[in-house]
Amino acid sequence: MVEMMSRIFAYARVSTAEQTTQNQITEIKTAGYEIADRHIFSDVISGSSLATQRPQFSALLNKLDEGDTLVVSKLDRLGRDAIDIQQTIRSLERLGVSVIVLALGKTDLTSSAGKLIVGVLAQVAEMERDLIVERTQAGLARAKAEGKQLGRPNAVNADDVKRLRSEGCSIAETAEQLGCSVATVKRLQK
Repeated sequence: MVEMMSRIFAYARVSTAEQTTQNQITEIKTAGYEIADRHIFSDVISGSSLATQRPQFSALLNKLDEGDTLVVSKLDRLGRDAIDIQQTIRSLERLGVSVIVLALGKTDLTSSAGKLIVGVLAQVAEMERDLIVERTQAGLARAKAEGKQLGRPNAVNADDVKRLRSEGCSIAETAEQLGCSVATVKRLQK
């Protein structure tokens, strides 16, 4: 039986073509990781894209085997948000791949301590999302209390329907002229 040597891979990402991934690669190598050039994967793509939608990250996933190690400089290189990052780490763990994030102190995120770190970060992210929802709801309630019209403006209003109907247009003709459905005309004339 041939024993597989564990390999070290690096992944780097920048958002625009004006940026370079070289600083991230240098940071990984300076931290003591010796990585063959063929094991370095880099994307120039928005951080808002899911990890699996990043071409080079997807190519990297196809190269990884059990016992390999993936090193990134920062946690956000593994996904666009806490949920995506957790899914990415779980996928890598199922493959038997260790995940090292230099900004988190070289802790393997697939280890027990690493899972704790990711879990805490996910809880913080969830709390942030909840706070955003609360602030949004409070803002909407305030706007509504101030009498502001919320939502998309109506494309057709009852005055338009009333005018056309008083001119002798049928319901179907009114709907055609206003570019809406017969049901909308019936609803607005009530």
